Amino acid sequence: MVSVMRSCIQSILKLVNCLIGMVGIAMVLYSIWLIRVWEREMGGFPFFEDDDDFTPWFIYTFLGLGITLSVITCFGHIAAETANGCCLYLYMLFIFLLLMLEAGVTADVFLNRDWEEQDFPKDPSGSSDQFTGFVRSNFELCKWIGLSIVSVQGLSFLVAMMLKAIGPHPSYDSDDDYASDRAPLLKDVVHPPPYVVGNPVMGSRNNAWSIRITKKMNQANR
Repeated sequence: MVSVMRSCIQSILKLVNCLIGMVGIAMVLYSIWLIRVWEREMGGFPFFEDDDDFTPWFIYTFLGLGITLSVITCFGHIAAETANGCCLYLYMLFIFLLLMLEAGVTADVFLNRDWEEQDFPKDPSGSSDQFTGFVRSNFELCKWIGLSIVSVQGLSFLVAMMLKAIGPHPSYDSDDDYASDRAPLLKDVVHPPPYVVGNPVMGSRNNAWSIRITKKMNQANR
């Protein structure tokens, strides 16, 4: 029963982890498209700009978040497959930090009306303004997409906690757990007698010789 429940929880964790990975891959692909647009308009890649005021930070941020989500997804698959306690703890830590970052950004956007001018520098690529305009024009759609992403991340955190509570599969346990099962086999071992170095024992030959002499003497008396 426990093994069946463990398998189901592992499958659920892999499923929600795949959704997080899809978001990360989508962000990486969007960043690659932005880099292609920048190269076509500026005649070079955005990674080799020396001027800090001309740095396309929005592209960097989106690409970094996409790569981070992809790495967390790979780590989550390893944790879900092995159900190792250390891997699950690190995975939950990454998800918790990600949720805290999203909560902080969301609180800043809703509480600070001038967040665009005060908290973020000007984006020379114009991608930030385009993205902000798209979110504002499709606020309801973007709101539900954001809530869905946060819900998936929270669900992955809870599922990882459940898998940690159940524990790993017995095949991943250490050999110390089976030491008590192997110990009784050693109790019935018969050790060979020690070898004694010395003169050979001739008692059996002497007895046979004396019996033969006695028989010959009896025959002679008759």
